[in-house]
Amino acid sequence: MDTVAPPARFDPRGLVELDERVPGTAQIDGGRASFDARELTTRQINLELRRLVYELGVREVTVRGPGAKHSLGVGILARCRITFEGSLGYFACGLIDGPEVHITGRVGWSACENMMSGVCVIDGNAGSLTAAALRGGDVVVRGRVGARTGIDQKGGTVVVLGDAGSMTGFMMQRGRQIICGDAGHGLGDSMYDGTLYVGGKVASLGIDCVPGEWTEADTEFVARKFSIYGLGSPPQLQKFVCGKKLYNYDSLEPSERKLVL
Repeated sequence: MDTVAPPARFDPRGLVELDERVPGTAQIDGGRASFDARELTTRQINLELRRLVYELGVREVTVRGPGAKHSLGVGILARCRITFEGSLGYFACGLIDGPEVHITGRVGWSACENMMSGVCVIDGNAGSLTAAALRGGDVVVRGRVGARTGIDQKGGTVVVLGDAGSMTGFMMQRGRQIICGDAGHGLGDSMYDGTLYVGGKVASLGIDCVPGEWTEADTEFVARKFSIYGLGSPPQLQKFVCGKKLYNYDSLEPSERKLVL
């Protein structure tokens, strides 16, 4: 039986958690630990995670019953494995650097935003803005993703086995995305660099997103990612890159040209 955590304290509005006491409810067995999150608040869950990883040096943690709470697993800056048995809400596992995260359910908006390194595998669907400003590591979604996946992506890889919503890869700067299903309108809109691979139909390309030439390096990269995560054989993919038309300022009005020069 897990230890019962003390009830959390909130401000008069019931919005801000004031309690900084770590629950201490996890069951620890060597380098592994697990705890039930059903009766814990967001802050208590994150405090318990930090205690296990940072203070006790546990390298494999299972969180049972996260209950789709928001902002879980954020800011973990250590090599470890974290499994969430269930679904998470908005801003799951953002700002992480090193962990290997497995989410057995779904996630809401902005999962893995500003992720620096590590891995996050999501068994279900993911909401809009997944992997926003991703800088490194791999985000693997076995279901579908919403709009603007990988917006402002600066590195790393996003793999989606299902469909992707509109404006996927918007303002992409570096990195790669592999979309096995269909992609919505505005794919790669205003991208500056990076590569998009799509297995299904593309509703429309965004500004300055153009088809790219397939190379042996593309074949090797896609096959390697599918092998690492046991995803089977990759589908036939189309490649899209930046046309670099937006790099030029040759069509400015005279008044605008003066400002640039």
